[in-house]
Amino acid sequence: MKNLLIVVVLVFVIFCGWMIADTGLFEKPQRSAKSCVLLQQTTTVNQGQQFMPDATQQGEYLEAADSEEFSAVGGPDKTVTLGSVDPKSGYKFQLQLISTGAAIRQAILSEFDDRDYKNPKPLVLLSPVAIGSNRQILSLANGQLAFVQQKQQLPLDRLSWESFPVETGYSSQTARFEATIVDSADKPVIKLTKTYTVIPDSYMLECDLQVENLSEIEQNVRLNLTGPVGIGREGFRADMRKVVAGFKDSQGKISSTRLDKKKLAKAKSSEYRELRARKADEHFLWAATVNKYFAAVIVPLPDADKKYCDWLTNRTGVFYNPDRDDKADSGDETIGLGLKLASTTLGPVGEPNNIKTYGFELYLGPKDKSLFDKNERYQELGFVETIDFLACCCPASIINPLAFGILVLMKWMYGFIGNYGVVIIILVFLMRLVMHPVTRKSQVSMSKMSKLAPKAEEIKKKYSDNKTEMNKQLMALYREQGASPIMGMLPMMVQMPIWIALWSAVYTSIDLRGAAFLPFWITDLSAPDALVRFSALTVPVLGWKIESLNLLPILMGVAFFLQQKLMPSQAQASTNPQVAQQQKIMMIMLPLLFPLMLYKAPSGVNLYIMASTFAGVFEQYVIRKHIQQKEEEESKGLVAATSKTGGKIKKKKPKPFFKI
Repeated sequence: MKNLLIVVVLVFVIFCGWMIADTGLFEKPQRSAKSCVLLQQTTTVNQGQQFMPDATQQGEYLEAADSEEFSAVGGPDKTVTLGSVDPKSGYKFQLQLISTGAAIRQAILSEFDDRDYKNPKPLVLLSPVAIGSNRQILSLANGQLAFVQQKQQLPLDRLSWESFPVETGYSSQTARFEATIVDSADKPVIKLTKTYTVIPDSYMLECDLQVENLSEIEQNVRLNLTGPVGIGREGFRADMRKVVAGFKDSQGKISSTRLDKKKLAKAKSSEYRELRARKADEHFLWAATVNKYFAAVIVPLPDADKKYCDWLTNRTGVFYNPDRDDKADSGDETIGLGLKLASTTLGPVGEPNNIKTYGFELYLGPKDKSLFDKNERYQELGFVETIDFLACCCPASIINPLAFGILVLMKWMYGFIGNYGVVIIILVFLMRLVMHPVTRKSQVSMSKMSKLAPKAEEIKKKYSDNKTEMNKQLMALYREQGASPIMGMLPMMVQMPIWIALWSAVYTSIDLRGAAFLPFWITDLSAPDALVRFSALTVPVLGWKIESLNLLPILMGVAFFLQQKLMPSQAQASTNPQVAQQQKIMMIMLPLLFPLMLYKAPSGVNLYIMASTFAGVFEQYVIRKHIQQKEEEESKGLVAATSKTGGKIKKKKPKPFFKI
């Protein structure tokens, strides 16, 4: 029993430590994501201007051969817009495309805002990342084009490609960019054509990159591509940005590997940043950059005669620290993906194999399981793997099904209630109702243990030199009186996974993002309740940053205090002064500790814990009345429950006048 108690306490301490680390109180205030990513135009390349190779580009550099040199020809700087930020337009997002690198400069979602309580604006999901004074990394920018035989490469992400007017079809919009590679005699060698297509009512956009050989000899070329970059932080507390890759094995099971921002920042080389399959029979499906609520997932399309894509050979997570501060905590840090394409041999002009087309799909939207389940394509690709719950000290195999089940239940209840705050409160009472039999048995057992404390102490003194016999006598005493030390800890052990699962579900649910409980208070269940806002204050010595008065954690502290007051005393408290002192300390510490841990937690999480605690106070009051009534009945001629009576109280039967 002592070892079991130690394990339970250790799990509780780990859980509390994890919650404290996750509070965000220890982190510096983050700069707005806009300050580090919204930049002006990059290097201008005029119409007809040639762009020469640059050895400062990242990656393997191939020295130019003496026999041939290449350069790239593009067009003037232009910005092209596809889609719309107006939700009524039918488009899920707006793309700002730029001719530099034929890349995505910004991806802006039309159905979500940035949660700025003063001046909310459409949410910018992807943005440029500043590198140096005149350089920026852009999503889906073409990197280096390498001529393998000639050992020469061109940095196409620094070339302004030639852009063409937007083509508007019946149900789509398409933008096209072109770049031409010429030799030293200005004769065309390679032509690259890149197109983006946006479709209304879809979170997917299509991107095709066509490489065409215009020369009379074979050309062996290789391309690099930048994946989605510059995704914002989103979380008010812990930074949940990660890079994720999805794989499917020979049995059709989809799994994922992931690297968070901290691991990417600490990685010593690209080897530690690669998103690799865990098993030999797994095939690559997609790679993504994700934050707390949203994902940007790039899906390479396999060739027509193949089931899986084999031309994307490497996907690597990248950590960007534009101001290069040593601690990498100034707020401008972000993550992205680097993609390497396999080399391909293009036949001479006019031959059937002189053109190679690389097709991509890019998902830009919420991490919403209900959305993923409804769409056959999202199901087939396993986009649900982008959703990451906070498993803490419990296995993900337990937490994930529980959390997904809670999300389904909450969404179903919201369908006829229409308020997620009310849904959370009802969910609390339902959970308390389901767990009431276990909780009641636990409280009754703790009460019995308390009354048996004097006898237990006598046994401990009598058999202090014989631990085995002492434990045997103690268990016999508890069994005879229908008490069980395990029952006192059972509710905590049972509720811990449920608590973590509900915490994870509420903490990461996209449905709660921006959802209001009351019009004047708790206007966003995914953020702190912030009853009163003020300029950031720094707590002396501790260095914590506080920007608002959050009322829910304070009310939660009151609830914890009342709960501790009604909690039955531990078995040894009446006879052991040390245990009694520990109980007094816990009565003071818990009401202070939990509000501190959860001060910056989402108000939906705090609403659940506060409602659960107040419900627990009422439940303990009812159980206490039950125990008192039971004791009164025992004093009036009822016998206490024992193992022989099956744990039930029964009246004394009068003896018959005669025996038959």
